[in-house]
Formats: sequence, C-alpha cells, structure tokens
Amino acid sequence: MHTVGILLAAGRGRRFDPSGVADKLLQRLPDGDAVVVASARTLLAVLPRVLAVVPPSDRGVAQALRTLGCEVTVCPDADTGMGASLAHAVAASLPAAQAWVIALGDMPFVEKATIRALCAALAGGAEIAAPVANGRRGNPVGFGPAHLPALLALSGDEGARHIVRGSAVVEVAVDDPGIFRDIDTAADL
Repeated sequence: MHTVGILLAAGRGRRFDPSGVADKLLQRLPDGDAVVVASARTLLAVLPRVLAVVPPSDRGVAQALRTLGCEVTVCPDADTGMGASLAHAVAASLPAAQAWVIALGDMPFVEKATIRALCAALAGGAEIAAPVANGRRGNPVGFGPAHLPALLALSGDEGARHIVRGSAVVEVAVDDPGIFRDIDTAADL
C-alpha cells in the first residue's frame, strides 16, 4: 500500500502569537531544529513521500520543508481552516496515494515508531488508525482509501474529526507521549 505522509503546516498559530508576528513553526526547539522541521523529519524517516501543505504567505516554512525533501503544496484557501488544507493536500497526493498519515506541523515530538505502527495498521486493512496511550487518542491519524471522498470534501476548521467520530477506528497502542504534545505557546517549546 502506498502511504503518503501529509504534514499540515498552513495554520496561523494565533495562540502562539496573537499579533501574528512570530511563526511558531519556525521557532527553535532545544536541539536547534525548527518545530516544523522536527515534525517533518519524523515523517520522512518512515515514509518515502511526504507532502506538506503551507499557506500562500508562509515566512520560510515551505523552503525549510523543501530543503528536507518534502513536496510542498500551497493551499490558497488555508485561512478558511484545517479542513481546506487537508482536502487540498490529499488531492495533491493523487493519483499515487492509497493511504495517508496526517500529521501536524506543530507536533515535533511524535516518535518514528508511532508512524511505523500507524502504517502497519493501514497496511493490515485499518480504514482509520489512531495512536493511543494511557487510554487517550492522539495524533497523527492514518486514513485508508475508503475515506478518500470524505477527505476530499473537507472544509472549515474541524479537519477530519467528524470522519473519525463516525467511523470504526483501529486504536494503535503506543508508548509515545509525543502524540499529545503540540506547540501552542512559547512555554511549550
């Protein structure tokens, strides 16, 4: 099964900096990597194809991701919400993609083993695979081909939550606190 990693990097990060001056995805982690670079590295270490979606004005995120080896696509409707960015990225992954691991650009602490486990669940027939630790679901989430029409129809700010809520989800047990850890404020760095 040809699984494509999709890295959502088109949000504005208003909680990080309400003024909109600082781009949280380009902030440095203690190891020196930018947040979005660390997120992309994890996907790239596991998946041969990673497609990153960015907004029209991305302040350098696109270039950083291209340099790593991600394919980058610009979503002209990124400001309308995560759903539009996700639908745009899935459409850009076609026709080769058969499954998708949807990761967030502001979640740099997800482990490679988690991505591998999600890919294995999808290859084993799961239509949706979500990592679970301590009884809680986290991110990223994997989607199989049965959900392609629903992914392409996404819009608004909810992303794919309603698809996950209305479907059978294979919960993939992981020992990875990174599935819950995102960068929303400067203190999260």
